[in-house]
Amino acid sequence: MSPKDDCADKPDHPDRFGFSRRDFLKTAGVGSLATAVTAAGAAEAEAQTGVRAVGPGDVPVTLTVNGKRVDLRIEPRVTLLDAIRNRADLTGNKRVCDRGACGACTMIVDGRTVYSCSTLAIEVQGKQIRTVDGLAAANGTLHPVQQAFCDADGLMCGFCTPGFVVATVALLERHPNPTPEQARKGLDGNICRCGTFVRVMEAAMAASAAMGVRRG
Repeated sequence: MSPKDDCADKPDHPDRFGFSRRDFLKTAGVGSLATAVTAAGAAEAEAQTGVRAVGPGDVPVTLTVNGKRVDLRIEPRVTLLDAIRNRADLTGNKRVCDRGACGACTMIVDGRTVYSCSTLAIEVQGKQIRTVDGLAAANGTLHPVQQAFCDADGLMCGFCTPGFVVATVALLERHPNPTPEQARKGLDGNICRCGTFVRVMEAAMAASAAMGVRRG
């Protein structure tokens, strides 16, 4: 009997990879069932809550970033950081921890700082999003906070710097003349692994003074 005939007599005979036709059919059946259950669950949730489920494929998402409209098609699970960096090509804010712990990805959404690596892009539609890319003037003049970081040498490797700059901007918009304690509290969600915290604080206080002069 040929090997082909032998397999025909044993429909569940495993192939040379140890995977049988029965295993394949079981797997395919489970996958189909999971899809059906997911769809049914989404329909039931929509009926109970009145909220339409979206995804898992790409959906249209419109963001307002640094005063400009950005139209994207992304999966609902895409974070604000990924949408901004990978789809809108604004790469100033960095991915470092990707866990909402270090602050390198800090952006300002409707006046409040957020960890963009832990914020879904779809959730911030209709809100004003500001990134480090939009701080400088159109003619290239740096924001006072950016200039202060340069003057105070408040950076080393630079990965944390965009997040610190954005957090400092938000701090000074809330407290134009912060005390050292207010500055430390306002920036304590950001981590510098190189240890330039003293220079960062100097930059924050210098930027406050510079912006005060500008306001005056």
